[in-house]
Amino acid sequence: MGPAPIVVTGGTGTLGRAVVSELERRGRRVRVLSRSPAPEALPAGREWATADLLEGDSADVGRAVSGAETVIHCATTLNGTRDVTVAQQVIAACSAAGVRHFVLVSIVGIDRIPLSYYRGKLEVERLVAASGVPATIQRATQFHDLVRSLLARLARLPILLVPDMNFQSVDVADVASRLADVACRGPQGRVADFGGPRIDCSVDMAREFVATSGLRRPVVPLRVPRILQRGAVREIANGANLVGSKAPHGDTTFADFLVSSAHTPRHT
Repeated sequence: MGPAPIVVTGGTGTLGRAVVSELERRGRRVRVLSRSPAPEALPAGREWATADLLEGDSADVGRAVSGAETVIHCATTLNGTRDVTVAQQVIAACSAAGVRHFVLVSIVGIDRIPLSYYRGKLEVERLVAASGVPATIQRATQFHDLVRSLLARLARLPILLVPDMNFQSVDVADVASRLADVACRGPQGRVADFGGPRIDCSVDMAREFVATSGLRRPVVPLRVPRILQRGAVREIANGANLVGSKAPHGDTTFADFLVSSAHTPRHT
């Protein structure tokens, strides 16, 4: 039979695909859990389980994790309340199946930055910690992809107005490698936060985005006086979204990501 498969929920998403590829690169047996049906041809050794984690039958989720010792939970709905529902489904199935290691990827700063999506993520962490299923919780900073997409939206205007703040964004492939490491070490509780290789000013990131995208947009910093900063803006200004230079981090900078990306948005 060989070793038990590692189940990757959300295995067709941006992070999930990278995690599946990284695990298979290391010779691990992988089972993709997705609401999409299996493609006609799967790579050798890859398994597939179809289940709707939000509204589907819990029996499908149970079958998806059956026989697995490790589950890496990458599925997300981009809605905090729905993420909690999804997590409840997966955790219950893992508990019933006797899964020995549940790996959760979460977000740096969710306990400090007051966003509704982050509140949902924090509740998912609490559910995992209280579930009794041996687990590892890995927080990571924002993905380079997310920062680029935000800048692309701002670039729809003739002038690229950029809130002046710092990010320590990280490459998806670096996070996938980190999750593969974590999954292979066994349950560790909450581990050190993981981020990108450097802290960048959003204005500099915007200028790099403009330069590599062929855009003709002036970049104008939008600075909010500290006395007017509230909520999420204040916490981000205080560095709640950063991990610092001494934390574990990836290797690919935002500038490297922009240069190597084949899908950089282009506007005129």
